[in-house]
Amino acid sequence: MPSSSFPSARHAGTVQVSRSRTIRSAELNGIPWIERLDAEERSRVVADLRVVQVEPGELVCRVGRPVTYWFGVLDGLLKMSNDSALGMPITFTGVPPGGWFGEGTVIKREAYRYNIQALRRSLVTGISVQTFHWLLDRSIGFNRFVMMQLNERLGQFIAAREIDRLNSANERVARSLGALFHPVLYPGVGELLRITQQELGYLVGLSRQRVNEALHALQRARVIRIEYGGLRVLDLDGLRSFDDAPARG
Repeated sequence: MPSSSFPSARHAGTVQVSRSRTIRSAELNGIPWIERLDAEERSRVVADLRVVQVEPGELVCRVGRPVTYWFGVLDGLLKMSNDSALGMPITFTGVPPGGWFGEGTVIKREAYRYNIQALRRSLVTGISVQTFHWLLDRSIGFNRFVMMQLNERLGQFIAAREIDRLNSANERVARSLGALFHPVLYPGVGELLRITQQELGYLVGLSRQRVNEALHALQRARVIRIEYGGLRVLDLDGLRSFDDAPARG
C-alpha cells in the first residue's frame, strides 16, 4: 500500500510520502485488537499500518470526505465534532490513546459525517479500508472487537445526548471525563488521563476557569485526583453518576 494514500491531517486529502511512515514494533503495543489476529492476519496488518503525526488544530477526518482508513490514536488527544443546523459546533466525544474510531463509516464505505481534529500533537495510525474488510471476512477475533466497539459507541453517544441536557457544569465535566475513562473504547488511558483544563474545556464546551472549578469539586467528592499533567480516576462509577444536587440545594 503506498503511503501517499494515507489522508493528510492538514489538508484532508492525499499526503506526501514523507508525511506518513510504517509503524514501529514498540507502537504495536498500543493497538488493543492486534493480539486477536493469527500470524497471517497480523503480518498483513503490520505491513498495511501507517502512522502520521498531526499538530494541534489539524483535521484527520473531514465531513464529506470519502473514507479510506480506519484510525486509532497511539498518543495524544483528538476531538470528534460537527456543526449543528445553526452553525454551532457540537462535540461528540474525545478520543484519547488506545481509541479507534470510524468503524461504522468504514463498514458502510461512506463519506465522513463528522470532523476529527487534534487537540494536541498526536500520533495517529490506521489500516486501509481494504484490509479492514479483509479482516472482517476472515477473523472471528477482529469481528468480536468491532462488534464490541459498535455496541460501546452506541452507549457512549446516548450518554453524550444526556450530557448535552445537563445544566450543572460539574455534572457535565464529570460525565465527559467518565466517557474518556472507558476501559473498552480507550484501553490506553488506564487510571490516569493526560489532559489539560483547556483541552477538557474544548470537549465539554466550557471555559478553562469553569472546568477548573468543576475539577476541584470532583476532587473534593473524591472521584478524581488532580495530578501534574493529568487527572487520576479514584471512583469511576462515582464519576459517571456524579450528582451535583446537594451543592445546588
